[in-house]
Amino acid sequence: MRIKPLLCALLLCTGAAAAQETDGDAPLTGPDWLSDTIIRPHGDVATSATPPEITVMPLGQVRLDAVGILPFATTGLPAGLWADSAPDTLARLMLSQPAEGLPAMLALTRQLALAELDPPQDASTEAILFLARLDLLLDRGALEPARALMERAGPADPRIFRRWFDVSLLTGQAERACAAMRASPDIAPTFPARIFCLARSGDWPAAALSLGTGEALGFISTAEADLIARFLDPELFEGEPPLPLPPEMTPLHYQMLISLGERPPSNALPLAFAHADLADLAGWRAQLDAAERLMRAGAIEPEQWLAIYTARTPAASGGVWERVDALQSFDAALLASDPEAITRYLPEVWAAMQQAGLETAFARLYSDRLLRLPLTGEAAMLARRVGLLSPLYEAVAQGAVAQDDHERFLFAIARGEAPEAPPRTGTDAITTAVATAFADTTPPERFTRLLNLNRTGEALLRAARTLSAGAGDTDDMADALRLFRALGLEDTARRAALQLMILDRA
Repeated sequence: MRIKPLLCALLLCTGAAAAQETDGDAPLTGPDWLSDTIIRPHGDVATSATPPEITVMPLGQVRLDAVGILPFATTGLPAGLWADSAPDTLARLMLSQPAEGLPAMLALTRQLALAELDPPQDASTEAILFLARLDLLLDRGALEPARALMERAGPADPRIFRRWFDVSLLTGQAERACAAMRASPDIAPTFPARIFCLARSGDWPAAALSLGTGEALGFISTAEADLIARFLDPELFEGEPPLPLPPEMTPLHYQMLISLGERPPSNALPLAFAHADLADLAGWRAQLDAAERLMRAGAIEPEQWLAIYTARTPAASGGVWERVDALQSFDAALLASDPEAITRYLPEVWAAMQQAGLETAFARLYSDRLLRLPLTGEAAMLARRVGLLSPLYEAVAQGAVAQDDHERFLFAIARGEAPEAPPRTGTDAITTAVATAFADTTPPERFTRLLNLNRTGEALLRAARTLSAGAGDTDDMADALRLFRALGLEDTARRAALQLMILDRA
């Protein structure tokens, strides 16, 4: 997708109408589940009475806010997207994006978090925008992209290393995390992190000594000391009841509990913890729950979710087991290229996917094969509906004849055309908003001031937040769609509009 130059009229616009959205109260700190692994002064406490030093950056030094893993050739985004926006405003907008929501908006904001872009003009060495981009990914459980972003930047900065260490713990790479900590003289681990890594390396005496020292100095709480003591010598506590779960679970606590055979269920924990339940040791039910949560947030690929869904035969009924059974029955029918069986199973599996909020994942996996089958009637219409939620949406609209007003409306949106009129029956506010957005490609007034002030990225983040819930003020939603189209983000606008029309996210 590429952002086109704005119309000359826009450049001359006075832009008197300011954007109405607020930045929210998203705190500029890391997720509250991060482990306390690095000794560092508190950000709000002065460590010296001397005047602050002026920071000088050598020519050619990499600035963290410029680091990304998606180059311009991939995204088509202009390097100066952040331009004149205030870094803290951009950071708060990043952190205010929801972890789940309209898939098109999840994809857009993930791309913005990973893109290589020039830092804002007023960016400092604090790199608050980089950390906010990173924390958006962590809050959504997108640990592999977050790891790639951190490793591109280099985890030497203690703030980055802290996050990298926890991502390594949650993805089964504790040895690598501890090896990196030992090899980094500039990284000073806290007592719990040091004890954990000493124990992982087999130096139990040093770990036990560190536990006693840390507790005596008041660096380890009584509750944490009890957990670490069991981690170091579980046989000593054999037969005793399990410890109560820490009130604020961190990846370090989580790994110790797993080592003790007291794995807490991850479904009540932040999304990032669900990755630990993707392993076979967690059990299939835990894997299924984790895969569904992560798939809804766009944190894993559909193929990984499907592999877990089809790993075994469900031995129970109800809830996730019914969804697994429905998908496996449909998958088998599709593999057999049996139109009669597919016609029978497609409505059932689609209802199951709607129940779990997994429609777009299902569409990405199956739409291509579905659309090549000789289906008729309701099954054919449903197959086309699935196809409209996939990357093939435009081909679906170009290659089929609409069977009713609603489908005709959807096909017009998929082709990027203004619908002749909303459907005569069943018209709702969202349909009207989508029709309005596709009837006018000029930038909406609420965003022109931001665009004229060279704050295009900020406008995109505000528009994404407006659409993410799939519901809300329909005038705002129409304006957000118009902004995407005015800036040349046609694919994003069409996907978002089709998802608003087809998915029930309200």
